Amino acid sequence: MAYHATLNSRPRTWLASRALAEQIFSRAAGAPLVGGNSIRVLSDAADNYPAWMSSIASAARTIHLEMYIIHEDEVGLEFAEILMRQARRGVRVRVVYDWLGGILRASRRYWQRLREAGVEVRCFNPPQLDSPLGWLSRDHRKVIVVDGRTAFVTGLCIGQMWRGYPERGIGPWRDTGVEIRGPAVADIEWAFADVWAATGRPIRDEEVPSREDMATAGEVDLRVIASVPNTAGLYRLDNIVAALARHSLWLSDAYFVGVSSYVQALRAAALDGVDVRLLVPGSTDIPILRAVSRAGYQPLLEAGVRVFEWNGTMMHAKTAVADGMWARVGSTNLNIASWIGNYELDVAIEDAGVARTMQEMFLRDLENSTEVVLSTKNRVALVDARPRKQRRDRQVHAGSVSRAGRGTIRIGYTVGAALTEHRLLGHAEAKITAAAGLLLLLIALLSWFWPLVLTIPVSIFCVWLSVSLFIRTGQLYFRKNRQGNSPENIEEKTSSQDPRK
Repeated sequence: MAYHATLNSRPRTWLASRALAEQIFSRAAGAPLVGGNSIRVLSDAADNYPAWMSSIASAARTIHLEMYIIHEDEVGLEFAEILMRQARRGVRVRVVYDWLGGILRASRRYWQRLREAGVEVRCFNPPQLDSPLGWLSRDHRKVIVVDGRTAFVTGLCIGQMWRGYPERGIGPWRDTGVEIRGPAVADIEWAFADVWAATGRPIRDEEVPSREDMATAGEVDLRVIASVPNTAGLYRLDNIVAALARHSLWLSDAYFVGVSSYVQALRAAALDGVDVRLLVPGSTDIPILRAVSRAGYQPLLEAGVRVFEWNGTMMHAKTAVADGMWARVGSTNLNIASWIGNYELDVAIEDAGVARTMQEMFLRDLENSTEVVLSTKNRVALVDARPRKQRRDRQVHAGSVSRAGRGTIRIGYTVGAALTEHRLLGHAEAKITAAAGLLLLLIALLSWFWPLVLTIPVSIFCVWLSVSLFIRTGQLYFRKNRQGNSPENIEEKTSSQDPRK
């Protein structure tokens, strides 16, 4: 079921001066407030996939699809067919998928079929010889833009797990997206164009619409926050929203690994009387992640933040709603990899009707969730035991993000705290410190009894780093010589010489 905003009124701002509030939000997010849009909130694949397919099927000029993961399963084949059909009709179809996200998800033949049909397919940031660590930055966005007029910003990728596996008793993943029409679509198109340029020949400027060319479609104000590595626009905005919230701040996140500053922002809000709630998955395909996630709950619970675990297959939505006036939907998870390391895209919406819709969805989600509390022994525990059937239903498959990477961040943070004693550790983090100690012992034993098991991979990686540095040195040296011998530089040097010499 799709949820529509029922009230498109301009919300009251949290600050006395609207101009000042807009300045703070725009500078923090690195994105201006764009008015004149319409928003349709879409829940799960049951709403999102039909809307995507319908819009793609109606395309007359262009289809731009930027997707972290496209699975070569029943859903992926359906989208492939409609994209190929539109390309054969003469529609310009451009597809960007992420290299890391695509590993083992779709075969080379899958992409070749698309290319043979006329679809322009590009892979984002595969490993390169001259950049051994460059692959760490990923394109985690989930965006579709059709004819430069309709855009979908979402947390869903393309795969059967979002529909579920009814024949196996596995339900669909819970997720949220939005359909946008109006001037803000131009900002989403430009964000796609930036990534397209990073993967090859850019799109011509005249092919990308400007806001001035877009007709208004409603009364919703929003910001398109197109994050790139090391910009941290949404991270700054999330912290500001936590500081400005007066009554409520409700968050849904798939891979929560709260950094200290954001955890403190949530704690401060809760201690000040704000109703702060966090909805996270209750299970994962990586067993250690359950302990990793729960290790971050205790400081939140102690401050009065309410934490809930989803009882279904997988909670994959990345949403926020504050004070019934502000809402966020997109691809960014509440962890440092999403905030700082990835290409992400979210929309921050300032509209009471959309916020009300998001609040209603959140409350419905809580009906299928179990609250996490601190027990009398100050340990993280569930309010009640879940039925066995629900535990079976909560099997999950490989998702749209490297949960191992998110867990590593949390593990590193906890182990670092244990070694440096820069903060107190809770009971929930004991499993992490024990696992880290066991891992270090295993590495020590391997290096003692089978040293080649460690030295050969390390040596290969060091050779790769060395070659990449030599390549980079040559590029810099060649660039310096080329710039130094250019006609412009020669003329400048000649004109700057002292005529007396």
